[in-house]
Amino acid sequence: MTKKILCPTDGTDHSDVAVIVASELAQKFGADLTICVVNVAHGGPRGPLISHWTKAEVEDKLTKAKAVATAHGMKSVEVVDLISREVPAGIVSYAEQNGFDHIVMGTGDKRGLSRLVLGSVAAEVSGRAHCSVTVAR
Repeated sequence: MTKKILCPTDGTDHSDVAVIVASELAQKFGADLTICVVNVAHGGPRGPLISHWTKAEVEDKLTKAKAVATAHGMKSVEVVDLISREVPAGIVSYAEQNGFDHIVMGTGDKRGLSRLVLGSVAAEVSGRAHCSVTVAR
């Protein structure tokens, strides 16, 4: 049974769809909802660690996603800023370490060659995750 849902966002319209679906599932199952942003860390061992987004950009993405969840009936939503070198690994690791039993995430409209070349975060998460993954479109 679904008790804890993790919903990664990057602030795009595709992520907003996932937040709406996650909110609906959380209400249906009486589950807790956590929205996260994975801020990719760049840099090496000899240089400084630099995050892809500024703190303000991350806060803006989380605030927007929380507002979407609230507008769709969620009374309580936790938000988390994660830092990872890879987005899929950050999502899967956080979900496993914190006992999430469902991940809901969006996906872009990549098709054909761009899908093959760029890959898909949603596909990687669903392939690595220890729990159910819903890809919302």
